[in-house]
Amino acid sequence: MKLGLIAMSATRAHNEELTKLGFTLPGFVDRSRVIASLPSLGLLTLAGMTPPGIEMEYMDVPDLTRVDGLPGEFDVVAISSFTAQIKEAYELADRYRAAGTTVLLGGLHVTALPDEALAHANCIVVGEGEPSWPNVINDFQKNRLRRIYDSRQRPFNMAESPIPRFDLLNQDHYNRMTVQTARGCPFNCEFCAASVRLSPFYRLKPFENIIAEIRRIKELQPQPFIEFADDNTFVNKRHGKVLMRALQAEHIKWFTETDISVAEDDELLGMMRDAGCVQVLIGFESATRAGVHGIELKSDWKARQFDDYMSAIDKIQSYGISVNGCFILGMDNDGPDCFENVVEFVRDSGLYDVQITMLTAFPGAPLYQRFKVEGRLLDETAWELCTLFDVNFKPRNMSPGDLESGFRWLVEELYNQEFTDERHRKFHERQAALLASRHRKEGTVNEHHYR
Repeated sequence: MKLGLIAMSATRAHNEELTKLGFTLPGFVDRSRVIASLPSLGLLTLAGMTPPGIEMEYMDVPDLTRVDGLPGEFDVVAISSFTAQIKEAYELADRYRAAGTTVLLGGLHVTALPDEALAHANCIVVGEGEPSWPNVINDFQKNRLRRIYDSRQRPFNMAESPIPRFDLLNQDHYNRMTVQTARGCPFNCEFCAASVRLSPFYRLKPFENIIAEIRRIKELQPQPFIEFADDNTFVNKRHGKVLMRALQAEHIKWFTETDISVAEDDELLGMMRDAGCVQVLIGFESATRAGVHGIELKSDWKARQFDDYMSAIDKIQSYGISVNGCFILGMDNDGPDCFENVVEFVRDSGLYDVQITMLTAFPGAPLYQRFKVEGRLLDETAWELCTLFDVNFKPRNMSPGDLESGFRWLVEELYNQEFTDERHRKFHERQAALLASRHRKEGTVNEHHYR
């Protein structure tokens, strides 16, 4: 038996004008290139659960138009894709099925729209893959594969997480590796298209498992850069501190996503710095309080935190950890001035990096359902527009064209070389000043001790 693990997860704008901007404004596409170069952690995890004796091959297919024929000869293939590339994934799946290969499909989009996916697969996995995978492989080998395996009511125990098969990767193709420390998120943002769609249960992975995965990566890459593939790494501060203590001995550099509440805990920030944290990405979403109002459906938590945005950025970056601020354009409470508001916020806050995306209605997310009821989706199945850089809905306070043109203007303002260099320079100047101040204080303490 030969199993093909095929990742189709390239990130690119559908809008041609934005694509052209990428060639002249490399800062705009840096993060997209990183995302596109990340391996599929889901497929590698399933590979780690696959019984010995099954031959496996992992491959990235970033662009189906560049594939001549079928990529590899397999008995069965498991294909993973983001919503934006799902139509290409379906096309590849149809080509495999026509060639007699069994096709397995799973992931966020398949879980949101199982009936759609079934038309292109012999079998679909709905919900998390780990609870179903042993049965899928066993049933395939015994020629009794079912059409649907659904694990949504069976949350996976993260203590049983296998070490992903990082050894299947061509190590030269990836500038960072991914490790998951937690799954799910206790918050409920209306637009969120993350793992809450796979499972609503928030769970933590034991730190022993996390360290074992990192050490396996270090065997393959002596000095790896790790991206923690979490929705929010530091929701549970106690678990985070345990993990930070363990990470200090590993001597790695890493990046993750979190929220501004880390700024409330100086001990945690110090531990993050000492454990090798280079940058955190924080979803500020909007540059105004009105803009963030109502996007978190449970308690409007983000709106209540808005007044602390500036001080939180300052506190986190004072520890030498740069902040990548994420803003979403086109939200219901934002008008045409939202683009200039973001520029002003970025300049005033001292953010090191900034990431902008378009509000996007993803299938399975509450926002998609609301926009569908309100008749605001431009095309209910235009999945190719779910790139985070394209408009797939009718904004409340501007036209789709206004949102597109405003977004292009913002890209040019934020990612021109002068503004990017200015942000980075100010961050490094402040770090140098803080270090000098700390040395002066230490010198004064030592002088008093000597006397």
